Amino acid sequence: GFEERRRLMLGHGRVGRGYAGRVLQLITGATGLDDWEWGVTLLAKDTIDIKAIVYEMRFDEVSARYAEFGDFYIGMQLPLDVLFRRICL
Repeated sequence: GFEERRRLMLGHGRVGRGYAGRVLQLITGATGLDDWEWGVTLLAKDTIDIKAIVYEMRFDEVSARYAEFGDFYIGMQLPLDVLFRRICL
């Protein structure tokens, strides 16, 4: 019941807090606005930190038992000169 859910969500939150300072998490509610009742936006300077938190959270107990995952999108924000250097233009 409620206590079990509370315990599971506390563990899930503990995983997220382990990434404090490396990953900013924005949790948004979307009930009735799209296919999902909430969304998570992750921001980080290094995409490896996003990969790490998603992987760890995906396999924590609450996610493994109850979560349904939609699409994942990732993007990078760079000054144009840095972008052109990265793609060798």
